[in-house]
Amino acid sequence: MNNSVTPSGAPTTKVMPLPDSHLSKKEQVAGMFDRIAGKYDFLNHLLSMGIDKGWRKKAINTLRPIQPKQILDVATGTGDLAIAALNLQPEHITGVDISEGMMAIGRKKLADKNLTDKISLQYGDSEALPFENNYFDAITCAYGVRNFEHLENGLRDMNRVMRVGGRVAILEFSKPKKFPVKQLYQFYFRFILPTLGKTVSKDATAYTYLPESVAAFPEGQAFCEILQQCGFKNVKARPLTFGITTLYTGEKV
Repeated sequence: MNNSVTPSGAPTTKVMPLPDSHLSKKEQVAGMFDRIAGKYDFLNHLLSMGIDKGWRKKAINTLRPIQPKQILDVATGTGDLAIAALNLQPEHITGVDISEGMMAIGRKKLADKNLTDKISLQYGDSEALPFENNYFDAITCAYGVRNFEHLENGLRDMNRVMRVGGRVAILEFSKPKKFPVKQLYQFYFRFILPTLGKTVSKDATAYTYLPESVAAFPEGQAFCEILQQCGFKNVKARPLTFGITTLYTGEKV
């Protein structure tokens, strides 16, 4: 684990899925998601008790005022947020991810729903997105930024490929602050989630890494400051469901 400091001065810890591995965080994360891809959607909805669908809807609605035609979904996984973004009636949505296993599930989902003409999924590293400058009208990312190997590099590249006037919507887990939700959340994340995740996914690391990575992530104002340093303006953080997750929005001006 490597220690760093957020813009607000708070120390953070670089959490790795496999701390003793010689592989980079990027390689570890890709391998982890490849291993759990087959169970990911089921676990995602189970562990969030279905609330995640509402979170995605709120994120997409923040983009509605600009009527985006070209949307990029970073860390798209199996494509749930990309599919939700179809409500905006864009011309096309491009999803990128470093896990081919997750995208294989996503491509099957798109084929089953006859959506392959509207959404395409391709390999893409958040720190070196394979797109030209100022191309996308909007960029989304759900629960992926805390997995970036170099957070600022990924956010700067997202800013690079988004046009002036474009908007970004990022969902990320956060930690409730008020009693009793804070205590219930901590118990659930520390004991229930890892046990359920391990039992269903058969992966001993993925759902231990999840709460550890959430605990280390620079949430709220600290993340807003990072977004601003990476070129985004009018940045806002909106806690959802008692602060279990936070919706971050920003613009390129």
